[in-house]
Amino acid sequence: MQTALPLRCVITGAASGIGLALAERLLAAGWQVTGVDRQPSPVAHPAYRELVADLATPAGARSALAALDGDGTTAFVHAAGVVRSGGLGDSDLHDADAMWHLHAIAPLVLLGGLTPSMPDGRGRIVLVSSRAVLGRAKRAAYASSKAAQIGLARSLAAELVGRGITVNVVAPGATDTPMLRDPQRGEPPRVELPIGRLVRADEVAASIAFLIGEDAGAITGQTLYVCGGASLGAQT
Repeated sequence: MQTALPLRCVITGAASGIGLALAERLLAAGWQVTGVDRQPSPVAHPAYRELVADLATPAGARSALAALDGDGTTAFVHAAGVVRSGGLGDSDLHDADAMWHLHAIAPLVLLGGLTPSMPDGRGRIVLVSSRAVLGRAKRAAYASSKAAQIGLARSLAAELVGRGITVNVVAPGATDTPMLRDPQRGEPPRVELPIGRLVRADEVAASIAFLIGEDAGAITGQTLYVCGGASLGAQT
C-alpha cells in the first residue's frame, strides 16, 4: 500500500491577516506549515515552524530560502504584501522598489529553490495578489507590482504544467486584516464593496486552501477574484 504524501506548506506573510488565517486552517487540517514573516507569529502549534525574514529586500529573500528545507514541500503560498499609496508624480520610489521586491522578486527567488523538490502531480503554488490589478487611482506602484504576480504565475504555470504542478493567483478585494488599517499605506482604502461588508481573511484562506488541495489539480494559470463583487463593474 502506498504511503500518503505528507502535506507541507510554506506560507509567506503568515504572522497576520490572510497568511495567518491560512496557516491556522491548514494546521487544523493536519498540514505541516512553515511561516515566513518579518515579525513573529502568534501561532503556537507543534506542526508550525517559524522563519523571520524581510522579503522586501533581495538579501531577505535569499536568507529565507537558505533557511528553508525544500525537500517535501507540497505547497507554497505567497501571502506577504504591503500597500503604499502613490500615483503620477507622488509615488515614493523607495516604496515602489520594496513592493516590487516583496510582491514579484521574492516569490521568484523562493520558488526557484523550492520547486525542484516539489512532488510531481501534487505540487501547488498560489500567489496572493489584489483586485487593484484591475486599476485603482493612487495605487500605481502597488497595483503594478501585484499585476506582475499574474504574469509570473502564468509563466510558471506554463513552465511547470508538464510536472503536474499548478500555479494560480487569488486576488482579494478589501479584506478585514491589519494591512487594511496600516496608517503607513497612505490614502485610505475603499471599503464599499457591493456585498455590503469587507471580505473576511478566512474566506480568502478557504479559497487558497482549495487551490492547494488535491482536488484542484486541473486548475492552473488562473486568477480568482475574492472581492465581494468589486470586480463586477468599473470600480476604481
